[in-house]
Amino acid sequence: MLVVNGVTKKYGKFVANDNLSFTVGDGEIAILLGPNGAGKSTIIKSIAGLLKYSGDIEINGLMNKTVEAKKLLGFVPEIPALYDALTVEEHFEFIRRAYKCENYDNIKPLLERFELTDKLQKLGKELSKGMQQKVSICCALIHDPNVIIFDEPMVGLDPHAIKELKLLFGELKRAGKTVIISTHMIDTVEDYWDVANIMVKGKIVATKRNNTNNPDEKSLQDLFFEITETPRENA
Repeated sequence: MLVVNGVTKKYGKFVANDNLSFTVGDGEIAILLGPNGAGKSTIIKSIAGLLKYSGDIEINGLMNKTVEAKKLLGFVPEIPALYDALTVEEHFEFIRRAYKCENYDNIKPLLERFELTDKLQKLGKELSKGMQQKVSICCALIHDPNVIIFDEPMVGLDPHAIKELKLLFGELKRAGKTVIISTHMIDTVEDYWDVANIMVKGKIVATKRNNTNNPDEKSLQDLFFEITETPRENA
C-alpha cells in the first residue's frame, strides 16, 4: 500500500506539488494524469525518495526513505538511467546484489517477453532508448517489490513491448501489488486502471474510480479534457 499525505514540493517560490494526498491499496492500479508540467514526475520522484519535500509518504506503513521501505519499492523512471560501461546482464547482477536477492529467476520470463535474451552482453550505451526502457522495467522488478511506480513507462517502447507491459500491469495487480503509473497519454491506460488522479498545476483536481457498471458516467478521457481544456477560476 502507498499513502501520500499532505506532500508539498517547492523549487524556490514555484510550487510543483501543492498539499497532495492520496492512497493506493494492495492490488490496485492508480494513474496520475495531467498535462506536461502538472507535477506528476515530481510526486513520483518524491515517492521514490529522490527529492526533499514536506509531508509524509508511507510504503506498507514504513516511511518511504527508510531502507526497509526502499526494499519494497520498484521504480521505473521517465528517462532510463543505465550505466554506459555495464552490460545488460551486469545491470541485473548489480540490482540483485544491491537488494541482496538470493537469485533472480523471475528475470528470465521478463527477458523473453521484452525480447532482451540476446542483448545480455550489450553495453548500456549501445542500447536504443526503447531497449534501455525495457532493461529499466526489468531492473525495477528483480527484487519482487510490493509497490511499483512507473513514470511515463511506454515512451520509446515498440508495439510488442507496450502490449507486454499492459499484460504485466494486470499480472502485478492480480498478485496484489500496488501499481502507480504517471502519464499524459490517456489512450495507453484506458483499459486497466482502478483509480485515476488528474493533476493540474501541482494539485489533484479530480479523482475518478473506474466504474464500468455505470454507462452514463463520464469517461476518463472526457473528464480529463473537460478539466484541462476548460478555463477554471483562479487558474
